Formats: sequence, structure tokens, C-alpha cells
Amino acid sequence: MVLKFLTIFIFLFQITYIYSLENGLARTPPMGWMTWQRFRCVTDCQNFPDSCISEKLIREMADRMADDGYLEAGYNYIIVDDCWLATKRDKDNRLQPDPVRFPNGIRALADYVHSKGLKFGIYEDYGTLTCGGYPGSIDHLELDAETFAEWTVDYLKLDGCYADIHEMDEGYPLMGHYLNKTNRQIVYSCSWPAYQEGTIQPNYTKIAEYCNLWRNYDDIDDNFGSLNDIIQWFASKQDNLSLVHGPGSWNDPDMLIIGNYGLSYGQSRAQMAIWSIMSAPLIMSVDLREIKPWHSEILLNKNLIAINQDKLGIMGKRFLVVNNVEIWKKTLENDKTAFVFYYPLPYGTPAVINVPLTELGLNKSEIYNIFETFTGQLVGQFKKGDLLKVRVEPSGSVFACWAESANFEQKPKSKSTLFKN
Repeated sequence: MVLKFLTIFIFLFQITYIYSLENGLARTPPMGWMTWQRFRCVTDCQNFPDSCISEKLIREMADRMADDGYLEAGYNYIIVDDCWLATKRDKDNRLQPDPVRFPNGIRALADYVHSKGLKFGIYEDYGTLTCGGYPGSIDHLELDAETFAEWTVDYLKLDGCYADIHEMDEGYPLMGHYLNKTNRQIVYSCSWPAYQEGTIQPNYTKIAEYCNLWRNYDDIDDNFGSLNDIIQWFASKQDNLSLVHGPGSWNDPDMLIIGNYGLSYGQSRAQMAIWSIMSAPLIMSVDLREIKPWHSEILLNKNLIAINQDKLGIMGKRFLVVNNVEIWKKTLENDKTAFVFYYPLPYGTPAVINVPLTELGLNKSEIYNIFETFTGQLVGQFKKGDLLKVRVEPSGSVFACWAESANFEQKPKSKSTLFKN
């Protein structure tokens, strides 16, 4: 009986060991650039030579990331989304890129990306087809994982079109197992819960065990309505989602659309600030060849990136709403706290609120220094019984700040930072 029990225990242990991802990757939220939101599935390179999904586009974006400060800021993954594939597998059932748009193949493209100090990511789909109608992975998971490793891929986004959502609980872990089996370190991004939400309840504990990050909800579109819808969805689910969120496993509200066509200056600041508070992956999708300076300044803001990349990996939450102003909060290292005051309503007048520091949870110290996040400028020095007066413009703008303990004897600096030089 003891021997039988021991045999069963070892068998179950092996299953857990085999399928558990735990690849040691994505200890902070991944940062990078992806094709999809900005370039979609443009495949007509004759009429759209500068925006079709091609090795030319990826090389040019890699150049911009390396040369324009994005890599230095932490954006180190460049990811090709859907529509890179040929319409059929090769004679050995291996995936192959479109031969016209990727004439030198994926390995050569990955080599170029790596030569720039970047990491290379690619897209596939768990189903029979990708969302764009190209060959899916469902019958070739192990072969595709081996192919990605041979191509020196560093990041895989696995979508869920044309797949049975009830089979995803087994299929996505299986792909993770095959990725691990290659012995190449590949960040694994799953779309698993995004397809189950609204139909069946995703098992987020299991998802967090088998994926480094996962899409939860709808694709983001290039407008404020889509952005705010995603923010409100995450706020409504935050208590459960935050339980599985942290180093190595991240909820993903989708790409940063800053620098495209649909967001105002205030709304662009809002997306960056709230994604940073939520410890969300910072994956840009924008034409870096044409981006305006103020877009770049938001994306490259060192304080916001430091909040996002804070080693604690806590998912910030909306914890208070005052006169329609949402207050988001995230605990940081070294006893610091980040806040975002977000005013999504389309009213013509800015909101002005006065919030006691104690209601913000700032009650451990007698005195606090508060700094504005985008500039690092001192807002003021406050006693824990004081009120913080905040003014926020409407239609999706934010006021962002952080607080740190201080003392009466030391005069506060007029400007500070959250990042290390």
C-alpha cells in the first residue's frame, strides 16, 4: 500500500513539474514594442511599403528602439504579431514566414534584432488558424516550440482564435511545457482568459502558474472609449486579479496606444500612469519613425517606468472615488506610495478635490513629502492630518504623484526621482 501511494505521489509530482512554467523570466512587467495595434494585418507591401508586416518594418523599428532611447529606458522586446506567416506550412509541417515580406527568414531577422541589444518576440495561435487566417499551432505545438527556439525567439504571444475555449485549460499549459523543453528562455504570453471571460470563469490561479503574462479582456482600440472601458473592467475585477499578479506572472490590459491617432495629451498621460500603477506590461504599438516628441516624453518618463518596474510587483488598485475622480494607489519599495487621480468624465470643468492624507493611507509617519510624478517636482510637505488638494482636468486626464516619509528637521528637495541614475 505504501509503495502504491509513493508511486502515485511521484507520478503527480512529475506531472506538476513537467507542466509548471516557472522559467524565471518576466520578474518585472515586460516592456517592448508590438506590431498589432498600429500596423494590424497590412500585408500589401506594394501599396503600403512602409507599414506592411515585413522584415523591413521590424528592422526599422529595432533601429528606432535602439537609437532613440527606448531600449535604454527598458523597452527591450520587439514583437511581431499576426500576419507574418505564409499561408501554408512547409513540406515538413514547419511554420514558415511569408517569403516576399520576410525574404531572409525569421532567424536572420531575430539575429538583426539581437544585434541591436533587443529581444525578439513572435505570434502564434493555439487554434487551427491565427486570427488573421494563417496556420495555427493546435496540432503542432511541440514542433512549433522547437521551431521558435531554433529561430532564437525570446517571447511568444499565443492567441486563441479558432479554438475551443474549454480545451485551453490543457492546451496552453502544454505549449508552455514544450517551450520549457527547448531549454531556451522564452517569455510566454497567453490569451487564454481573454477568450473565456464572459463565457466560463477563467482559473487565474492555474493561468498564473503556466503563463508569464496573459490578456484578460478585449483588444484595445485607438480611442479613449476603448481605453476607459479597459480601465473600468480591470477596476471591477481588481480584487481577484491582484491575487495572482506579481513577479513572473502579470495581468495584461493590452498595448500602449500612446503616439497614435486617438488619444489626447491628457489621455495619453492617463494610460501611461495607470498602466504603471497596475504594474501592467508596457508594450508600445506606435510608429516610432513618426512619433511626436511629447508622445516620446510620456513613454520614456523615468518615474513612471520606475513605478511600473518596482521590484515588489504589486498590482495597484482603484481604492477610492471622490466626486467622480478615481484614486489609484500602489505600494512601492522603500516605503513609498504612488497615486494616480483619474477623471474620466467628459465635463467641461476640471475637478478639484481635497482628500485627507489619512484617507489615502498615509498615516504611518507624522510628515510626508509628495512629488508630482511626471516632473518630479515637489508638491509640498504635509502632516498626516493635512488635506491634499488635487486638480484634475476632465475627459480622461490625470494627476500623478508619489509620497514618501519625511521629517521636520530636513528641508525637502524641490525635485526628486524614483529611478536610480
